[in-house]
Amino acid sequence: VLLTESRGIMASKGEGAGAAAADTKTPADFLKSIKGRHVEVKLNSGCDYKGVLACLDGYMNIAMEQTEEFVDGQLKNKYGDCFIRGNNVLYIHAKNSA
Repeated sequence: VLLTESRGIMASKGEGAGAAAADTKTPADFLKSIKGRHVEVKLNSGCDYKGVLACLDGYMNIAMEQTEEFVDGQLKNKYGDCFIRGNNVLYIHAKNSA
């Protein structure tokens, strides 16, 4: 799973180990910091879900609110709440809060 933020990319497999400890942000830190923010979740199938990240667990199961489903870049559905099983997630991208 790749974790990205608009200002940079976080790798989930310990890449960037040579960086100073003060600058290191773990994937767990990243996930905690984006709760309540607008995110884009891309699935292995190619579908995208955009909405507000409500919560997630250690298996990367995701709960989202105000969710929109996109297939091939086209809006297909809007959901109030959405639950995504973690093994389907290719990446999570956090939108800028500004």
